[in-house]
Amino acid sequence: MKASQDNSRFVNGAAGSEVRQRHRALLDPTLPLLGSSWQRDRLLLGEEGRFANPPGGRRADMVELDLRLAEASSICALGESRIALNYNSASLDAARAALIASAAQGGWPIAADEKSLALLTLAERIAKSEIPMLLEGPTGTGKEVFARFVHRMSNRAGGPLVAVNCAAMPEAMLEGLLFGHRKGAFTGASDAREGLFRAADGGTLLLDEIGELPLPLQAKLLRTLQEGEVLPLGSTKPIKVDVRIVACTNRTLSAEVEAGRFREDLLYRINVFPLSIPALRDRRGDIAPLAFGMLLRHACRPGLPQWLTGQALALLSTHNWPGNVRELENVIRRAILLAGEEMRIGSEHIVFDQPVRGVGSDGSMAAPKAASASLSDVAFQSEAQAILAALDDHKGHRAKTARSLGISERTLRYRLASMRENGLLAAGAEA
Repeated sequence: MKASQDNSRFVNGAAGSEVRQRHRALLDPTLPLLGSSWQRDRLLLGEEGRFANPPGGRRADMVELDLRLAEASSICALGESRIALNYNSASLDAARAALIASAAQGGWPIAADEKSLALLTLAERIAKSEIPMLLEGPTGTGKEVFARFVHRMSNRAGGPLVAVNCAAMPEAMLEGLLFGHRKGAFTGASDAREGLFRAADGGTLLLDEIGELPLPLQAKLLRTLQEGEVLPLGSTKPIKVDVRIVACTNRTLSAEVEAGRFREDLLYRINVFPLSIPALRDRRGDIAPLAFGMLLRHACRPGLPQWLTGQALALLSTHNWPGNVRELENVIRRAILLAGEEMRIGSEHIVFDQPVRGVGSDGSMAAPKAASASLSDVAFQSEAQAILAALDDHKGHRAKTARSLGISERTLRYRLASMRENGLLAAGAEA
């Protein structure tokens, strides 16, 4: 009952209860996963092009989601702030992932895994404070997305968010870029520059890959954080700044301190409240929503609806994702190209940067086979991995396996026969 009441804010008017009833199977399990202030309050649900005006009028950042029960599932971006989602009872799991991706439009985090949702809840609380934040995690896990979320949820949201990659600039240029310089401070300094600290005054400075910052600059950064002021190159008078620091790193900074590559006092200064972003393989509940989010970003234009089939999503869920979210984006963009004019992206369109690794009996990842096959061969092997994983999950039950993959039992039998012919399944194996 509570879920239905919570859903009432999205659909108003006389037909509201009917709309909620028709879409309850989709809405009731999904809406509680959305962040109340930054997703649910921005989301306006309608049906077949009809939207009611919410109390107080529509927000400028409102996202309209047009829901329709249809034979063929699809998602389509009708504009910057309206998305059409067609679904049926057989595609509910995928539709829930698509709904979560739709609600995050506008650069917000896409999350459904309990680990990610817990991190976002914690990050939202920390954002209201002024303490520095350190985001640690492997490359490509979305640390910058979390950093931008912290800024948008903070009291500094109206101020600037300035980002700098500490690994992308030479040391000599990085000092002037961060702290600014006076005219003539060094050869080539024909004009004075304020620097990124001053540019971020009143807002947030995102220091990406702070573990790459040279030791001399670490000392100057420490002083800036302690005193709240910067000393531009060539200047003798410090300048006050009001900046919150959010730092990201793919290194373990405590280990960098032990190795002498990072200052211990600076670590204590920025490590007031660290957050560790898990690798994508450790938050598999995010894979499907992220995949739909990338589909919305790179395809799904008006007149070009698309959909990720259950087979494709099952295949994505079995991969180990060594490249994390960045690799997932590569795979989705590649699948869009391979699908061409087809509306549905299936497992045959999913080609990984690295071959799928099977899970051994001890839980470890088996070594990949030699990658000398064509794209179609790789796709076939990847599909076979997804089928085998689904069979294992359902203890060999064919009907349940077929439903989870979004295919018929007849199609499953055909795929199993093809796998036997190609030596990917023992001749006597029974599903």
